[in-house]
Amino acid sequence: MISMMNICEILEMETIEKNSIIELKKGHQKSIFFLKKGTVKIVNSTNNTVKYIVKRGNLFGELALYDEQNSEEELAYALEDCIICYIESDVMEQLMEKHKSLKNGVLKLYGLRIKKLERRLHDLLYKDSSTRIKEFIVDYLDEFGEKNENGRLIAKNLLTHKEIANLTNTSRQTVSNVLSKMRKENSIEYDVHFISTESK
Repeated sequence: MISMMNICEILEMETIEKNSIIELKKGHQKSIFFLKKGTVKIVNSTNNTVKYIVKRGNLFGELALYDEQNSEEELAYALEDCIICYIESDVMEQLMEKHKSLKNGVLKLYGLRIKKLERRLHDLLYKDSSTRIKEFIVDYLDEFGEKNENGRLIAKNLLTHKEIANLTNTSRQTVSNVLSKMRKENSIEYDVHFISTESK
């Protein structure tokens, strides 16, 4: 049985400094990336909007497995210091055929990403902007947060208000207003470095 993190251990690793660009179409056009450490945001290079966030232990650039042309429309930015490893897409395909657990892992991650995109579309159609922002913050804390010694769920504040607006199909001003209201209601605490809430 082989996992994505197992593969990362046998590949060459590269350290990426915070705020650096990982160009998916230059030099690594046909590569799949594994994020061993840190957090990365994937941006549509044509309109500079955030598509999704990748956390440690996940992959990105996987469209090279299915649609090479689409992979050229994306850029990856390191939201913090990162360690990545990469593998050529044809080698990855061979490993996926040989190791069913790896293939299932990739398909599961890809499926979860599609479900998130479907949810964003559903929320856009049926939920108001305030609800979309509040639910995004809750989901962000659930995915990226860790409990501290006081039992609070705390996550690094890696996204700007504009990026949250992109991800929730709202405006930067609306995001600022909703976050301020949530802070006044004591449902969250946040500053430039961290965002937190009471752990459930």
